[in-house]
Amino acid sequence: MKALSLLTPKHWQLIDIPEPPAPAPGNVVVRVHQVGVCGTDISGYLGKMPFFSYPRIPGHELGVEVVAVGSGVSNVKPGDKCSIEPYINCQNCHACRRGFTNCCESNQTLGVHCDGGLTPLFTIPARKLHVSTKLNYEQLALVETLAIGCHAVNRAAIVKQDVVAVIGAGPIGLSVIEFVKLTGARLIVVDINENRLQFCRDVMGVQHTLKTDENLAKNLTELSGGHLPDVVIDATGHTGSMSNGYELIANGNGRLVYVGITTDEVKFRHAVFHRPEGTLLCSRNALPDDFTRIINLIETEQLNTAPWITHRTGFEEVIQVFPSYILPETGVLKAMIAVGN
Repeated sequence: MKALSLLTPKHWQLIDIPEPPAPAPGNVVVRVHQVGVCGTDISGYLGKMPFFSYPRIPGHELGVEVVAVGSGVSNVKPGDKCSIEPYINCQNCHACRRGFTNCCESNQTLGVHCDGGLTPLFTIPARKLHVSTKLNYEQLALVETLAIGCHAVNRAAIVKQDVVAVIGAGPIGLSVIEFVKLTGARLIVVDINENRLQFCRDVMGVQHTLKTDENLAKNLTELSGGHLPDVVIDATGHTGSMSNGYELIANGNGRLVYVGITTDEVKFRHAVFHRPEGTLLCSRNALPDDFTRIINLIETEQLNTAPWITHRTGFEEVIQVFPSYILPETGVLKAMIAVGN
């Protein structure tokens, strides 16, 4: 069968790989229907993702169908539609034993550390599947993106009384926005791109937006009611933005949360962060309960996935189309790749 592999940065190739054998105990074979393209895939394509190795079959935002199950599998059956939790954890390390499966010491994320879903069929542990009887394959592929935002908001322990600034209105930032809105906290979205801010206002219903400039701290203070935000969540992965975040949190339990990843040094002056008794948090991947919650929220129409998907392409067109996804003028928010019918 065919698969799409990144041999090296910016070098796609259509390759032949064997079909998976009958699944071993605890495993399942799934048919891939939809694959979402996210910032990790773009960074992997550009050679800027620190955890990405080559050659690699990308694809970790997945809407799949179960086609075969191994012995001992009881949570899914052939024909089930599922979202995949793509963080393959060892179950034995210190983090896994304490329930922090997102931080497994030997984590292998599909499409990043090991081959992912840009192929018709592959094998995965059944415990990583999350079933829905109501969602379509595109919605199921969106669950992982939303889970990143869900987990970040949980890490920040946001309450209704907080003012929250989300910096970066790309796909991950938008997933954060969705879950900040559910807390009832006052939300401010910051980005350098006015088109993205317009999208947040017109489509996401965000009332307060700011364009990044030298007056950001002053403008945030005005929108927050005379103080800086209680929580700043940086979803940019940009070193400068991440370094500036230390100066943007309110005195008294101000929290700075990193969702984006950079390979460069992030710098700050200790006194600036010490003065407000600031807390730095990093948010990595997501937990199984995040997937369960999100599927329920979409099924009950508390989360609307309709605005998310801006571009669609077929498996056969990926090599030709993918380079356009890195261009700002393309306006890609979330692209979906149809692998199977």
